[in-house]
Amino acid sequence: MNNDQHPDARATSDDCGCAPTAAERRALWPTSPITRRGAITVGALSAIALSAFGISASTQSAHAADYPSWDDVQRAKASESAKGAEISRIETLIQSLTQRAAAAEAAARTAGDEFYEAQQAFFDQAAKAADLQSQADDQSKIADETARKAGQVATQLYRNGGDDAALELFFSDSADADGLLSRLGGMDKLLGYNRTVYENAASARDAAQSLSDQATTARDERDRLQKIAEEKMIKAQQAADAAQAALDEKQANLQTLEAQLAALKDNTAATVAGYQEGERVRKAEEERRRKAEAERRRQEAERARKAAEEAAKNNQGGGGGGRPSSGGGSGSGGSGSGAWRRPHGGYISSGYGPRPPQFSNGVWRSTYHRGTDFANGCGAPIYAASSGRVDAAFYNGGYGNYVRIQHGNGIATGYAHIARFAVSSGQHVSAGQVIAYAGNTGASQGCHVHFEVYTGGGTVNPYNFLAARGAI
Repeated sequence: MNNDQHPDARATSDDCGCAPTAAERRALWPTSPITRRGAITVGALSAIALSAFGISASTQSAHAADYPSWDDVQRAKASESAKGAEISRIETLIQSLTQRAAAAEAAARTAGDEFYEAQQAFFDQAAKAADLQSQADDQSKIADETARKAGQVATQLYRNGGDDAALELFFSDSADADGLLSRLGGMDKLLGYNRTVYENAASARDAAQSLSDQATTARDERDRLQKIAEEKMIKAQQAADAAQAALDEKQANLQTLEAQLAALKDNTAATVAGYQEGERVRKAEEERRRKAEAERRRQEAERARKAAEEAAKNNQGGGGGGRPSSGGGSGSGGSGSGAWRRPHGGYISSGYGPRPPQFSNGVWRSTYHRGTDFANGCGAPIYAASSGRVDAAFYNGGYGNYVRIQHGNGIATGYAHIARFAVSSGQHVSAGQVIAYAGNTGASQGCHVHFEVYTGGGTVNPYNFLAARGAI
């Protein structure tokens, strides 16, 4: 998850337009872990995410049904007492909306941090179990090889005469005795060697059994931790959805409430109709911007699709960029026409394997780099490495904003440090489809994509995995 390319990537991300807006920064936490996914009614808020803050879904629904209309505001202006009551009511609603959105966002961040810790614990245990099994397999091979050598020595002893050599010595004349004694001495050495070989074989077999037992225990613990991690993943997704619902509810009502409040407090000749017209214009502008952004994303995805088709044609169906040198390589994301694609363009800034710990963006990164980092700049599109179903799209501790896709046959992929989501949980995606945009969230040092491949109960080297499938 490390990228040393741009130490000033935070400033760069602002320049490229991929960073959250000022309004989003005020509404969300600094790394903006959740993006808009469309209007969701407040009644859909997850009780899991909000209960920790003493907020229930039923309470939310009651508030949602109690927003004042502009007719209410017009009637309230008729008398000072009614106006005062309506002002108090609206101010309470604004405060409640803000507090509930903040509480839901905090709950989502906490749930994401908990999932991250559980996920890393599972990965560590999966690696331990695999290592123990590998050691057990090595010892078993040593035991088999040593036992084979012992058998060869025993066969040689039998061919050399075995115990019959002592009888031959008893009946022989002195001239032949020296030769037979020499032969017996050699057989004693072979017997001693064979005894040592046998003892080594037995020791290796015992070690193999012990390591195998330890590996079994480690796998049981791995499976237990995996269950915990998956449970926390579900809660994190629910919390993220709840936070998005709270944010949507706030954004859908806050400006109207503030306009109504201003209308009630305004003692000039301005009319409620004037405020309503202002709201209409504001909402129309928001809708125009929303449609423009949707069209921009559609065109970007279409350009990416055409680029992938062109790259596939030029490479005759091959993968993306060439194999990197020791300093990394470059390539086009999403390229290829097979079942697997390169997830991001640019060069490979960090490979799979151990690394020193480091504190970044307020989070400790793991000491084992479980993915491959692709660096193609802030806001560059991220592509689904293969078709599948998105089962996670939320803030995930050190990974920052994170997407996981289940591809079937026990294979999944993860994409971390995202700036902006383009998909949501439960959505089906195709190979090469844009799923997000590169960022610098979580324990990251510069905009890039940390890409992971999950198979066999843990992570595997993504570069080797993609290379074996012609995707890189």
